[in-house]
Amino acid sequence: MGEQHIDNGVLTCIGLGANLGDAGAVLRAAQDALAALPMSSLVAVSPLYRSAPIDATGPDYLNAVALLRTTLDACVLLRELQRIEFDHGRERSIRNAPRTLDLDLLLYGAESIATPQLTVPHPRMHERAFVLRPLLDVLPAASIPGLGAAAGFLPRVANQRITRMTP
Repeated sequence: MGEQHIDNGVLTCIGLGANLGDAGAVLRAAQDALAALPMSSLVAVSPLYRSAPIDATGPDYLNAVALLRTTLDACVLLRELQRIEFDHGRERSIRNAPRTLDLDLLLYGAESIATPQLTVPHPRMHERAFVLRPLLDVLPAASIPGLGAAAGFLPRVANQRITRMTP
């Protein structure tokens, strides 16, 4: 998908979400920005899903998951994701506030990372249908380090409203 082709590196999973403005256009632009990251190659992007906000108010979100193969260090990748968010008008005001763009580093290979800046796997990914459904579209055998098969968590989130969007 991207102009670069990276054979080695780490397969990462990035959650994309937006619920302000033209969320679909913002998510497409974010995919382009991911494809343009240095030392990285965009492998796949899930279909879009519409989901209700969780622990928040505001309009429905559009969500997707991207697979990115990269040789960037996890903390460098996080900074790049935050730069893309900022470039698309992301403001970090209050937790779970509506947002123009949210990019979450869900998985960084099979690594577990715990620093003040970054926790991987994303600590609530197994509790969110808007992460699990699109993740399993692009990586059906996804495993969450320390927890196991991502597919095993789908029954636990069956009560969360989520709809796959038609292209």
